[in-house]
Amino acid sequence: MMTDFEIETALKSAGEGLWSGQVSGKWNIGDAPNGGYLVCIVMQAIRQLSPQHQDPLTVTSHYLRPGIPDAPCEVSAEILRVGRTVSTTRATLSQEGKSRLEVLAGFGDLSHSSGNDSPSLLIPAPQMPPPDECPERSAEEQGVDLPLLERLDIRIHPDQVKAASAGDAKVSGWIRLADGQSPDSLTTVLFADAFPPSVFGVLGNIGWAPTLELTVHVRRRPSSGWVLGQLHTRDLEDGRMIEDGYLWDSNGELLAQSRQMALLLARS
Repeated sequence: MMTDFEIETALKSAGEGLWSGQVSGKWNIGDAPNGGYLVCIVMQAIRQLSPQHQDPLTVTSHYLRPGIPDAPCEVSAEILRVGRTVSTTRATLSQEGKSRLEVLAGFGDLSHSSGNDSPSLLIPAPQMPPPDECPERSAEEQGVDLPLLERLDIRIHPDQVKAASAGDAKVSGWIRLADGQSPDSLTTVLFADAFPPSVFGVLGNIGWAPTLELTVHVRRRPSSGWVLGQLHTRDLEDGRMIEDGYLWDSNGELLAQSRQMALLLARS
């Protein structure tokens, strides 16, 4: 049986390098589909282009226009280069004849490790209360409807759940698929863009923060269970914020690193 995530990111071939699908409204933040969810639709096409390389290693997404929920979409994708360990691809998601999202991605195979690691250069997971001691992400605190909470179970650190309560532009929490399905390398990219904007921890609930650009580096396939996330904004200037994020799997292994530029739009 297909999971909700698989059903709502599924694509059908529509010709060479072309696919058609449906953007679900179940992954919305307010009136617009979550950006990480839209990237996952695109990555389903990329997987079909490179069967030997099924895992995203690096994914950079530029958001041109908001996606349209509960509406058809088209994805075009092409291979730029196929190497021994990485396939480099470019893809576009369009709706109503307009490009919504441009993606440049490198896919590889994370089913095994090269063993070429350095213990002194690993990023440890931070201390965090267990999920059952962390409140659920709140639409009320963010001041916007969050339909994606039907699809994602997100728990926020007790000291950071209230807007403007963290004392720092940081958010830490746990995340998993709401249906209990195990995460994979595609949902890892989704998780990197699913926490509330970390700047709300200092500035409070002052508006929306749509993403201009998001880059995610996936380091491994996750183990089953909860994923721990921590995101931090250290720079906000002229309404543009830079947010750095880290994800660890249930074994405490670094799962992914992310950076995004977003706009901070004050309420009118």
